[in-house]
Amino acid sequence: MRTGGRLLLAIAGAVLLTACRQDMHNQPKYRGLRASMFFADGSSARPLVEGTIARGTLQTDEAFFTGKNGTAMVTELPFPVDAAVLDRGEERFNIYCTPCHDRTGSGRGMVVQRGYRQPPSFHIDRLRNVEIGHFFDVMTNGFGAMPDYRAQVSPRDRWNIAAYIRALQLSQHAAAADVPGGDPAKLAPPTPAPAAGHGGEGRD
Repeated sequence: MRTGGRLLLAIAGAVLLTACRQDMHNQPKYRGLRASMFFADGSSARPLVEGTIARGTLQTDEAFFTGKNGTAMVTELPFPVDAAVLDRGEERFNIYCTPCHDRTGSGRGMVVQRGYRQPPSFHIDRLRNVEIGHFFDVMTNGFGAMPDYRAQVSPRDRWNIAAYIRALQLSQHAAAADVPGGDPAKLAPPTPAPAAGHGGEGRD
């Protein structure tokens, strides 16, 4: 019995010891916005050291990250345009822009058809002639009823979309001379048929 009592006492002590977790509960840390007696201002949240920049967020290229040089809009894409740029721009445009602007950029997207405010067509003269930095700026900061997309679309992809918008505009206003190696005769609009009764129906 004496041996059994000792064994039972040892088991009970082991259970009590394993349940002791004060070292986990009393940790030298602060939760967000919790008060502190240590700092003079009474706040545990400390301001960042002046000049601190989060890793990967150094934005020294003003034109690339804002679409502007000072107060003037950027007039050219900040990197060369190739098929990969346009493909990526088309993909991002179809995901984020078509609900309002539709796939052609005419401003008749699905949410517009259901009552949302219609944006202007990209094919009007004002937007065909505007600086390309304007599109980047609108995607970054929003404009009118359009919210900003800076959180959803990276700066590089905003430029890719801007390049694709230019491609959409060109697709609706391209001249025969804009097609490399194209035959202007084949691209020219057909000549209207003469009206009947005016001697225009020749016979062989």
